Amino acid sequence: MKGKYTVTAILSALGVPRANYYRWCAEGVEKLLSVKEEAIIELCKRTKYRNGHRKIKALLKQEYQIQLNRNTVQDIMQKHNLQCRIKPKRKWKSQGESVIVAPDLLKRDFFASEPNQKWVTDITYIQYGSTIKYLSTIMDLFNNEIIAYKLYDHQQTPLVIDTLKLALAARNNPEGVIVHSDQGSVYTSYAFQNYVKEHHLVSSMSRRGNCWDNAVIESFHSNLKSEEFQFTKFNTLSNQEVGERVITYLNYYNEERIQEKLGYLTPIKYGAMAA
Repeated sequence: MKGKYTVTAILSALGVPRANYYRWCAEGVEKLLSVKEEAIIELCKRTKYRNGHRKIKALLKQEYQIQLNRNTVQDIMQKHNLQCRIKPKRKWKSQGESVIVAPDLLKRDFFASEPNQKWVTDITYIQYGSTIKYLSTIMDLFNNEIIAYKLYDHQQTPLVIDTLKLALAARNNPEGVIVHSDQGSVYTSYAFQNYVKEHHLVSSMSRRGNCWDNAVIESFHSNLKSEEFQFTKFNTLSNQEVGERVITYLNYYNEERIQEKLGYLTPIKYGAMAA
């Protein structure tokens, strides 16, 4: 365009300072933006598009030593259609109080200052295989690590007892741990409550109809379904594939998935740093 317009006129129309133009002429156009974009694209692909711009921003700094404003990261992700899937908001309505088998000792205080203070547990159904599977998990609220899980064909009492057995074995049989659950029949059963008492644990339960009282573990189950099975239709996988994908996600969650609560560290790294 210099044959038709002066450099000053072109730079004025483009809003480019003259100093920048002559610096580019001398040094070449900076390619750093494309490097940033490639890093963001790679992070989104590797994490299977599960993370929003805040976590991608944190990973960008951790793994590539590139520090960007979160709005810039969001703009780049939007430019390349890399936005994570938004979980639908869960509708909740209080169903009132009822007889509580065990008191709610957590009272929505999901902070633990050290490991094995507070464990939360729940069951969710996985219906992507040829038959419905039931996943029982236990999370340590110190670092939100999933310390035990069982995937069974039923949701009867042995499912939750076996999960608790596994958690105790993994943590060298600690005593005095608060084990918080909802008021499902398996948790209120004599067999489960007796097992809790025999191992010197403390039972705690959400109020009936108040899902927020056990929100952390319920959120984890929701993340598992929305992130690992987000493009999967019900009853389209083999049961073996379902089991493999659950294990894959649990390993990813504990070892790779960073959390804002943990200072953008993974549960395993946070636990190791605090040890």
